[in-house]
Amino acid sequence: MTSNEPVIATVPTRLLIGGEWVDASGGATFEVTNPANDEVLTSVADATPADGERALAAAAGAQAEWRATEPRKRGEILRSAFELVTERADDFARLMTLEMGKALPEAKGEVAYGAEFFRWFSEEAVRIHGRYAEAPAGNTRLITMKGPVGPTLMITPWNFPLAMGTRKIGPAIAAGCTMVVKPAAETPLTMLALAGLMEEVGLPKGVLNVITTTDSGGVCEPIIKDSRLRKLTFTGSTAVGKKLVAQASDQLLRVSMELGGNAPFIVFGDADLDAAVDGAMLAKMRNIGEACTSANRFLVHSAVAEEFAEKLAARMGAMTVGDGTQEGVEVGPLITEKARTGVHELVEDAVSAGAKAVVGGAIPEGPGHFYPPTVLVDVPATARVFREEIFGPVAPITTFDSEEEAIARANDTEYGLVAYVFSKAHARVLRVSEALEFGMVGVNTGIVSNPAAPFGGVKHSGFGREGGFEGIEEYLETKYVGSAM
Repeated sequence: MTSNEPVIATVPTRLLIGGEWVDASGGATFEVTNPANDEVLTSVADATPADGERALAAAAGAQAEWRATEPRKRGEILRSAFELVTERADDFARLMTLEMGKALPEAKGEVAYGAEFFRWFSEEAVRIHGRYAEAPAGNTRLITMKGPVGPTLMITPWNFPLAMGTRKIGPAIAAGCTMVVKPAAETPLTMLALAGLMEEVGLPKGVLNVITTTDSGGVCEPIIKDSRLRKLTFTGSTAVGKKLVAQASDQLLRVSMELGGNAPFIVFGDADLDAAVDGAMLAKMRNIGEACTSANRFLVHSAVAEEFAEKLAARMGAMTVGDGTQEGVEVGPLITEKARTGVHELVEDAVSAGAKAVVGGAIPEGPGHFYPPTVLVDVPATARVFREEIFGPVAPITTFDSEEEAIARANDTEYGLVAYVFSKAHARVLRVSEALEFGMVGVNTGIVSNPAAPFGGVKHSGFGREGGFEGIEEYLETKYVGSAM
């Protein structure tokens, strides 16, 4: 183990089950490495299926008492967590950069974004409403009540190790649900640190349980098929999401899935090109392109495509690539060598089919999983880079000539998470937004994520919403009571 990072030394490395930090059954551990240099940061407990069962038992055992906890108290716990995460923003940011790779300023941005879910849902905890109504016939009163779904399994991804946790944990706590959280094996440290913080702010034992493991399928499947579990929420790839949905069908679980994306970034001829390039930098380079919301296909009107490509290439080519902990670095490493190889294969496929790399496109020498910001032009529609999620700093550009063509090409994908539209014409952006088959649309902006807004997709990008007023509904059941008069 080569890291002497003080922030690493403060992170728990065991499993959190029933309010106790415990070793995995058999004592197995696995290493967590820094993608910038492959150095080992630390080792954490490697849970077994038996550990998963213990975690679910703890969550199920705590459910009745947690459900009965007054909403105000649940909200105050979340508010305290928001304040403490904010206070420790620098530590959380550095921890994320070390285990995931994103540049430190961007990691600080994620901390601010992630903490906001705790603040938002602290306010929603006391606004869980039912209703009372008179039946049309007048002889019955209709009462609806809202209550927590119950024990929930949360499987979170590596690309936003704090925010993808807080936007699930926040509404669950507010609604009165207990949890088992299984973070990604690549980035378990941020979740373990967050779990320790939740203990500090007074979250009762057993409400939040955290199991880290390299055997995600082996540990999670028995939990999913256990009758004590009532909800499953997952953020990750569509392929894995489909398997989890199939497993969840045995118990008819409440399921929410935030899956893959293939976001079109549409630039019309009347767009403010400088604003479009600014938006493209946000939509493409946020999180090194390792985001389901990342702009994956740039559809630019033929009248402005050359100018847009030149400006975007200049901006992306000027970005500093390196270890995200170093000052001035804007682009850190990709998460693994496998991920970098996959990105490069997409670039090579496009170039072999006739595309041209205006900037980037080559794997650099040296340690770490770095890939340079890359802009491709003249990309044929058949290239894999237009069909598959890139998950890296590559911007493929193609052209269109009419609004109808832009819409048809944007919708020509199995995915439907987010789309981006740039145009000065108000009527056009409304028409296009209505026609796009996506759960979210960013108009003249390169970022749509907001804790106060419902995040989620359609088609193979999943179902359910996280954030906004809708987010807490995913953790609530509706009960109807009919009362005779």
